This record gives sequence, structure tokens and C-alpha cells, in this order.
Amino acid sequence: MSWRLAVRHRTGYQYGAPARASYNEVRMTPATAGGQHLLTSRLDIRPDARPLRYVDYWGTQVHAFDVHVPHTELVVTATSVVETAPPVTPPEVGWDTLSSPEVRDRYAELLAPSAYVLAEDEVDAVARTLRAAGTPAGTGRAAVHWVNETLDYIRGVTSVGTTSAEARALGQGVCQDFSHLALALLRSAGLPARYVSGYLYPGQEATLDEPVSAESHAWVEFWAGTWIPLDPSNLSEVAERHVLVARGRDYADVRPLAGIYSGPAAQSLGVNVELTRLR
Repeated sequence: MSWRLAVRHRTGYQYGAPARASYNEVRMTPATAGGQHLLTSRLDIRPDARPLRYVDYWGTQVHAFDVHVPHTELVVTATSVVETAPPVTPPEVGWDTLSSPEVRDRYAELLAPSAYVLAEDEVDAVARTLRAAGTPAGTGRAAVHWVNETLDYIRGVTSVGTTSAEARALGQGVCQDFSHLALALLRSAGLPARYVSGYLYPGQEATLDEPVSAESHAWVEFWAGTWIPLDPSNLSEVAERHVLVARGRDYADVRPLAGIYSGPAAQSLGVNVELTRLR
């Protein structure tokens, strides 16, 4: 059964003294992809700015804007309504397909290390063991389970700049770290894999029309004949409660608000996410 969810995501920065100008990109609009459909969306920017909308290399909707008046705060609020759906059973292929030159060429960027997803001998050893014991789809699922058992979900021990190798060494992290380590293992096993950002409705049950506090969330997708989504931080099925916003090689490709500015040091205003099940 599909869900209809309203999303409100507010984020921004505060400056100690007026910033003279800023140049920004926003990735906060849910995608229409697979069984998910974006019904309405709106972006409010303070100070007022007129964004340019485009779709980036990875298929994510981006709003780019400049602010050329002095400002002590930059606040972006994205509101949307999206319809989500349960997953479908994917077809499966063998390792011969994954190893073919056509597939390896098509997904070369999603098989290689990236800014936050690093190659490691320890991860390579686990990948070889998992690959020898199963099909591509089975290996992908086993990889995500291994990450879930290897890391403890603990807030505050990592940052947005933590790499997969650093998270593995710590044995701790949040959804971003679980996803980066899962990507490292999946790619090492020969499975094209990408980072997914979005939102997760907390709890299995939902009271209609009642807003609940939520957070940005991250999970992964790997290719084994088709893209298979999995959530390494909690092993929940990626289905009606997940809202997909952006995809990329790792977090660097999907940051909700990114940019540069001219002015004093900035402090984050924090992030506020609110989800409401409408149907």
C-alpha cells in the first residue's frame, strides 16, 4: 500500500557579521523515481533569491541561487508532498553479467573508491569471502548485514567528513557512516553501488495528519540486474517510510545545502525535518 507524505525540511547558516555574498546549491526536493512520485514542492529562501533549477549528473534535482545583499542568516525551507510505494521483487543476474566489460564500463564510477568511500585490505578480504559464498544479490544483502553488525549506531562520534575507513576503525557512526562502509564493501565485491539520501518516517505505524519530528537519512543501492535498495543502519525494508531525494557516489554528491560565501565564519542553524502522513 502506498503512503502519501508531506515533508518540511528547514536548514541554514548564521553569520557573526553580515556576509557580503553567497553562492549555493540545494538538494532537498524528493525525486520521482521507481515507485515514488513527487506531487508538489516549494522552496523558500531567506533572504529572497530566485533559484535556477537543473538536474545534476546523478539525476538529482538541484536549485542553485546567489545572494548579493549583506545578510546575517541564510535559511532554506523545502516543503513537498510525495507518494511512496512498497518495493517490487527484482530479477537477479549472475557474476558473469557483473563481470562483463559492458557492465563494468557503464558503472565504472560506482565501482571505484570516492571521496568518503575508501579501499582497504580488511574490507577487500571480507568482500572476497562474501562473494565466494553467494549470488550477486545475496552477496549485496550479506554485505549490508555485515556492516550493520560491525558498526554501532552512536551519535556524535563522527562528522560529515568521516570516511568509510575511519568509521570502520571506530566501529561506530550514524547512517552516513553505515552507508559509506557498505559502499566500500559492495564495490570491493564487484557490485556497482551508490549513496542515497532522503528521509525516513520514524516508526512502523503512523497517525494520519499528525506531524512527527524526523531527520535526514542515508541508505544504499547496489546493482545486480536492477538497483536494489538496502538500509544498512537499521536493516529496515526500503519502502513506504523512505523518501528518496538524491543519489551519488557518496555524501559529497548529495549535500542538502552546499555553497561558498564571502564573510565571517558561519555557524549552522541546525536542521529541522518534519514528516506528516497524509494517507
